[in-house]
Amino acid sequence: MFLIICSAMVLFMTPGLAFFYGGLVRASSVVSMMMMSFGSLALIAVMWVVFGYAVSFGAAGSGSFVGLDGVIGIDLDKIFLADAIAQAKAGDGFNLAFAGFQGTFAIITVALISGAIADRAKFGSWMLFGALWACVVYFPVAGWVFNSSVTDGKVTDGGWLVYNIGVLDFAGGTVVEIASGASALALSLVVGKRFGFTKGMHAPHNVPLTLIGAAILWFGWFGFNAGSELAADGVAALAFMNTLAAPVGAMLSWIAYEQIAHKKPTSVGAASGAVAGLVAITPSCAFLTPVFALLLGLIVGVTCALAIELKYLLGFDDSLDVVGIHLVGGLVGTLYIGLFGNGVGAFFGFGFEQLGKQAIGAVVVLVFSFTASYLIGWLIQKTIGFRVTSTDEIAGVDRVLHGETAYSEADPRWSWRG
Repeated sequence: MFLIICSAMVLFMTPGLAFFYGGLVRASSVVSMMMMSFGSLALIAVMWVVFGYAVSFGAAGSGSFVGLDGVIGIDLDKIFLADAIAQAKAGDGFNLAFAGFQGTFAIITVALISGAIADRAKFGSWMLFGALWACVVYFPVAGWVFNSSVTDGKVTDGGWLVYNIGVLDFAGGTVVEIASGASALALSLVVGKRFGFTKGMHAPHNVPLTLIGAAILWFGWFGFNAGSELAADGVAALAFMNTLAAPVGAMLSWIAYEQIAHKKPTSVGAASGAVAGLVAITPSCAFLTPVFALLLGLIVGVTCALAIELKYLLGFDDSLDVVGIHLVGGLVGTLYIGLFGNGVGAFFGFGFEQLGKQAIGAVVVLVFSFTASYLIGWLIQKTIGFRVTSTDEIAGVDRVLHGETAYSEADPRWSWRG
């Protein structure tokens, strides 16, 4: 029951992301932006049921296993969730609930990338990218990190990064945050800058919509992190508490930075700070005390606020700061475990061995995700095209791509003014 509830909470995060992203873009592209999240939800859920779960959670050394043991493979017994369904019919529904829980992770990870190419991407090309990216990047990387067995609190078998290297990642700092952030950077480079790209070129068209989205994301993130314990126990309670502590610290440090640097703390900054804190605490939520989770939030809030300025210095157009928040926040949260993690942190006298392991895991996922995403995006751009025309981009992609607009008062079909 705990896992089912957490799964519903995590699934709710994808519509929340649609609201969060939708409020940040122009009014003429909000439908397109939100459709990219909802499209990801439908597409990746189907793929997960059919074969995604079988790839990510193939049982190495058992069943009908095909592939490279411990790195990537597919368990034919898990196609269409067959083994989990059989167990549920026999009275044990845990694996079926677990499959659903992990499927919601896959859905939102793909949706996160879409923020980097807001205002200028074709919907069909995005869906093709999402399908290929899930197969090449997410499903294998999820297996590297999540597909492991734990006995008496120790990893005893399974995922390549966790078992063979020793990376600690409780809820997906590498799989979800670093992978999506690195892929967002690659895709923003492939698709190119928006027409007239400059700092402050587009103000968020609907700030309340963004705040609603941030609130839904935060709500769902409690299920994301606490649910990763797979049981309502003390570790889940610690993850839950840290999912409160880190975001509030990040909110405060982000708006403090805005006050110092720009003389005006903004509501969008507060929402972005909360998301940055949530991103950073994802890998470390079970390995920190709440005090150090709060400290992590204070660090990552100002770090991500500074990081989003890089796109103007380096010249890449990450429209909604997926790189600055998810990639940077994921890196900070993953490495932080090696410094302040319970029983492993260098500042607690355990040396820098764990920090090195965390760095290896972060770099491997970053490089792999970036390279694969760039190649997939480049192939799509060179074949069917990823980007809309400049004319359509300037006019707004909603009506061109979807034949509708978010706000239809000016349309005589929907106006009472005749």
